[in-house]
Amino acid sequence: MNRIITIGREFGSGGRDLGLLLAEKLGIAYYDKEIITGIAEKTSLAEQYVQQVVERRPSHWFPFATGHNFYPNLNLNPLQEQTLSIYHEQCRIIKEMAAKSDCILVGRCADYILQEKKPFRIFVYAPLEERMARCRKRLPEQEKVSDRELKQHILSIDKNRAAYYRFYTGQVWGDKVNYDFCANTASCPVEKLASAVLAMLP
Repeated sequence: MNRIITIGREFGSGGRDLGLLLAEKLGIAYYDKEIITGIAEKTSLAEQYVQQVVERRPSHWFPFATGHNFYPNLNLNPLQEQTLSIYHEQCRIIKEMAAKSDCILVGRCADYILQEKKPFRIFVYAPLEERMARCRKRLPEQEKVSDRELKQHILSIDKNRAAYYRFYTGQVWGDKVNYDFCANTASCPVEKLASAVLAMLP
């Protein structure tokens, strides 16, 4: 069975950096935006639209579906059918990626979708102030964003990710019981976290 690592992360916590570093050190595939690209190619939808869909809970369905248990014979409108189709395509692509080789997958409910393969599940978090500082370092110099706007942006993304994850998995996003390793990047640099993860891998 292939070695699979999944990474859930709060926005701005450095989860993507950790995933890239682990993939480099292990010499294995890394999938993040590639999942979105794959969905867009298979569904002929714009990547930006797919990105919006996969990080938001389809609230107009709730509570008709939760934990990936969808009631049969629902009268879904075209938008609902398309949203469900995107999730099913996401599941298929993630399973294909995991079957192909050792890999690291970031976000997109990969830990839940691949649970039968028993991936090593990581969740990365950090205090809001630390995440704001990390995001500011990556903003273009000409882009002026107030602290209030940046805070709202970060919290909004996290809220959407949590709702999406709960809707499709029935689990709480970020809850330690759903992960093998939870890491606070404010107390430990990504480089040290990567070394710790490597030492823990089965």
